[in-house]
Amino acid sequence: MTRTANTRLALLMEEADWRAAQLARALRAIATEQNLTLAVHPSSVRRWLEGTQPRPPLPALLLECLSRRLGRHITAHDAGLTRAPAAVVEPSWDADPLRKLVHLTQAELDPNRRLLLGSGVFDATALAVATPAKHTLQFTGRESSLRDGHRTGQGDVEQLRSMAAVFAAAASRHGGQHVRAALAAYLSHEAIPLLYRPARDTAQRDLVSATAQLTLLLGSMCADCCHHATAQHYHQIAARLAADAGDTSTLAIALRTMSAHAHDLGQHGAVVLRLAEQADQHAAHARHAVRASTQIHLAVLYAHHDSRTAMAAVTRAVNLHSESNAAPGPFSRYPAAALHYQRAQALATLGDYHGAVTALVTSLRLRDDAERLPAALTHGRLAELRLRLGHLEAALTDWHALLDIYPTVHSARVDQLLSTAVQRLRPYQRHPMVADLLDRIADLTDSPS
Repeated sequence: MTRTANTRLALLMEEADWRAAQLARALRAIATEQNLTLAVHPSSVRRWLEGTQPRPPLPALLLECLSRRLGRHITAHDAGLTRAPAAVVEPSWDADPLRKLVHLTQAELDPNRRLLLGSGVFDATALAVATPAKHTLQFTGRESSLRDGHRTGQGDVEQLRSMAAVFAAAASRHGGQHVRAALAAYLSHEAIPLLYRPARDTAQRDLVSATAQLTLLLGSMCADCCHHATAQHYHQIAARLAADAGDTSTLAIALRTMSAHAHDLGQHGAVVLRLAEQADQHAAHARHAVRASTQIHLAVLYAHHDSRTAMAAVTRAVNLHSESNAAPGPFSRYPAAALHYQRAQALATLGDYHGAVTALVTSLRLRDDAERLPAALTHGRLAELRLRLGHLEAALTDWHALLDIYPTVHSARVDQLLSTAVQRLRPYQRHPMVADLLDRIADLTDSPS
């Protein structure tokens, strides 16, 4: 396939007064900050200049590297790292969130445009923002809507919140890939039009808040598809909508989700930690369940910096969770299984692998049968930890449990866990039980073992 030279990247390198070797060295330095080991050489940079796209997490690190050098925010479009239009790929806290949501959800429903959306890259530099300020949403269709005589109210709000629970449950049961288009269609055809109808102020704020929650769910589904740039857009839109609605609880959840998403992509520096701290600040007067979720995520990030602070956050999260008594719902209750999953993340970062295994086992025990995607992800992480501890047969049992679930979920994150399993089991591939597992992975995923 003929490649097109990346002239945008070449111009930025010229402005930065960097040659291939210097950019490669700067990239390795930023990767080291994130505790990542990357093989980046001048030849790698030359291939990118010829038109080859770098693989994650390199695009995010490349944008951060260039932004630091040039002293301004460099986007994926600026660096020639996406084919999507600039209006789509630039995360911005100042853009009209509703207008952007209309644009993105419509693109979701067109397979070709969705493919372009998925070609974007996660922009770590866009996380460095102040707390979203209160803005006034503009509802340009309001005057024409007055003529149809329909006024939105709390019944419409209840409908949106009920559908959020339905979509959250479906994603947990089946994975994000097959539910994503349905939620995008619901937002485009049902939720967004409600915002353009006349409503009392209280109902209007509640509608915006409910739309923010649906948008946040859609972002998490995109992350499960490994469309990380698209997920970042939806998460940011959700945070802006929540801020505009004055819903500090949903804003806290949105900022926490953004920070967790960045952490899952290997980012755990000051900017990501700041997002998590902002989330916790907004949760100060929220339900105990929300506060528990922001505290346990803070523990995950603190574990990269200060063990004592991390464990104090774990203790606070567990205590808050024990006092929570919220009604069921994706934005009101924080499952105990999720709390222990993140507790395991913190413990593993701190080097307490045995404690992390115990926490993951507890997480699995607390999952119900409908939570197939979280269970699959937990089995995958548990298997990796057990193999690290030298417990090969126990690890194989967990990978088989993941494979039992695999045919019922459609998740790129689960696919990645299986790819990792194949890589980590190669040294043991002559072991009969390992060979059986590798054969089963190849059969189910249609990929060579």
